[in-house]
Amino acid sequence: MDDTDRRILNAVQRNFPVDPSPFTVIGREVGLSGEEVLKRLKRLKEEGIIRRIGAVLDPRRLGWVSTLCAARVPDETVEAFVAVVNGFPGVTHNYERQAYYNIWFTLSAPSQAGIEAVLDEISEKTGVDEMLQLPAIKIFKVQVSFSL
Repeated sequence: MDDTDRRILNAVQRNFPVDPSPFTVIGREVGLSGEEVLKRLKRLKEEGIIRRIGAVLDPRRLGWVSTLCAARVPDETVEAFVAVVNGFPGVTHNYERQAYYNIWFTLSAPSQAGIEAVLDEISEKTGVDEMLQLPAIKIFKVQVSFSL
């Protein structure tokens, strides 16, 4: 990763342009063409430096519900479980912890019934039935940006 990559990553973290050609706008900011910006971002994704570029929406403001889920998944089925969980569009984070509940993920849906339906489907597809829902009682949201 060079200084230009760092400037691009700084730019995409702050005020991503709502524009028909957002990468061209970012390119102007960092002195590249939009095509070069996109090419570099694709490379950074392939290298595992970034996972994705996308909007972070507040489910509550959309009228949806969300919850943090914790699951106890046998070590030998973690990979398969994670693949199933990641297949649902309402999942935004999914990570492993060294604890009794070893897989944690966030899930959003239009309703609590939607959350229940997704969790039931995950359980049915994976055989994992030990899952907790840990909905937020009070929201503490911090804007995170990493200066590179």
